[in-house]
Amino acid sequence: MAEQRQRALSTSGEALYEILALEKGATHDEIKKSYRKLALKYHPDKNPDNPEAAEKFKEINNAHAILTDLSKRNIYDKYGSLGLYVAEQFGEENVNTYFMLSSWWAKGLFAVCGLLTGCYLCCCLCCCFNCCCGKCKPKAPEGEQQEFCVSPEDLEEQIKNDMERDGETPIVLQPTNVTEKTQLIRDSHRSYRTDS
Repeated sequence: MAEQRQRALSTSGEALYEILALEKGATHDEIKKSYRKLALKYHPDKNPDNPEAAEKFKEINNAHAILTDLSKRNIYDKYGSLGLYVAEQFGEENVNTYFMLSSWWAKGLFAVCGLLTGCYLCCCLCCCFNCCCGKCKPKAPEGEQQEFCVSPEDLEEQIKNDMERDGETPIVLQPTNVTEKTQLIRDSHRSYRTDS
């Protein structure tokens, strides 16, 4: 299967014409005429005992379907079956962009621009020195407090300690009855009272 996929993705754009026994610049009428002749010759109903004829018939139908569709034919003529595969993956309108960006000069331009501007190195250094190591992180001006991170567990413990020190305890139960009301008292003690 891998050999078949590699063979199928050529860039010459001639295999489908060869299947229909045509030259690469064939007209629409020539394609139609050759397709009809070969389809009658290799049709599975005319060759019931020949599985190779059925495979050949499928190839003929595929070649005809691609070569009669104008946009697919243009892509095939320009980029071969690799272009058809790219059109299937990224859309027919993106085929030219894909091949332009995968050309040697576009890759070279990308590499040269990245090296000249230091973009590759800059992104790596900014990430490492500011985030990972923190050694080059800018210092806060004097008089301002420095920012620091607190883990969620430490923050939760700090809130719990502050509430215990203030004499408050967190509410851990929700009212269950419709007639039950929660009342907060001024001395920071919570109590629950029901109207029953």
